[in-house]
Amino acid sequence: MHVDDLLIASMDPDSIVQLLTETCQFKLKGTGPTEFHLSCDFFRDEEGVLCCSPKKCIGKILDNCCRICGAWPKPATSPLVNGDHPELDDLELLDEDDQKMYQSLIGAPQWVIQIGHFDIQTAVMTLSRFRAVPRQGHLDRVKRIHGCLSKMRHATIKIRTDAPDYSNIPVKLCDWECSCYADAKEEIPLDAPAPKGKPATVTSFFDANLCHDLVSGKSVTGILHQLNKTSVDWHSKLQLTVETATFGSECVTARTCTEQVIDLRLALRHLGAPINGPTMVLGDDESVINSAAIHHSKMHERWVALSYH
Repeated sequence: MHVDDLLIASMDPDSIVQLLTETCQFKLKGTGPTEFHLSCDFFRDEEGVLCCSPKKCIGKILDNCCRICGAWPKPATSPLVNGDHPELDDLELLDEDDQKMYQSLIGAPQWVIQIGHFDIQTAVMTLSRFRAVPRQGHLDRVKRIHGCLSKMRHATIKIRTDAPDYSNIPVKLCDWECSCYADAKEEIPLDAPAPKGKPATVTSFFDANLCHDLVSGKSVTGILHQLNKTSVDWHSKLQLTVETATFGSECVTARTCTEQVIDLRLALRHLGAPINGPTMVLGDDESVINSAAIHHSKMHERWVALSYH
């Protein structure tokens, strides 16, 4: 098996490098403190906190945009105008050459989103649906996304390992012994290694945008996961169902968030990372939060009831 792009974190990295080079006869290049990995720059701020930011990758994307469009993208503070609906665009369709330009421009930010620039994820997801038959207005919006990358190219994720303090957040505990979830416990993998190191506190944020697409009536799910105080995973996707109220779209989003929380906690256990207590899931819809915390919630819609369970 041949592998590359190794990133090794160790209390004694020199011994691992020595093992690979002298014992295993591997030829390594670029050993030392991590500065660049998978198109992402790594550096420490003035306080010594490790940071990651895809600055070089964004620079290449902007250079490519300038080469294709013939001009540097105009800086923008947001990827899309507030309240904009690209699905209602009725400008002329692009010709074949401009279609290829659109497909190239909308595909380039995908990797930037994966490695940290999640602020443009919803906008890119929205415009990616018009890849096959884009219009002039869609091309203008993609150029605005590149302008936003140009303006916000220095946005950085700080890898903060200290645990958040939730002692001031009230948590309502309900007696579930009279429900179908009596004696329910979290699934613990039997083949997971013994946990070592400092415990990780998992925090998840979820939100939904009701009727994001005015043509189909579908909402958008937005989720952000953190380990201690570091953002590690993000999700933005059009929902499969059409919800007529904010409660329904938020409930579907809460279900998706819970499914991802289960996967994340299982992954951490398989990595041997100790988990500090339950995951704190935070949302801005009080009715959804209150309904999910009690066992006698009245769910009048079947798909909402399935999301609840």
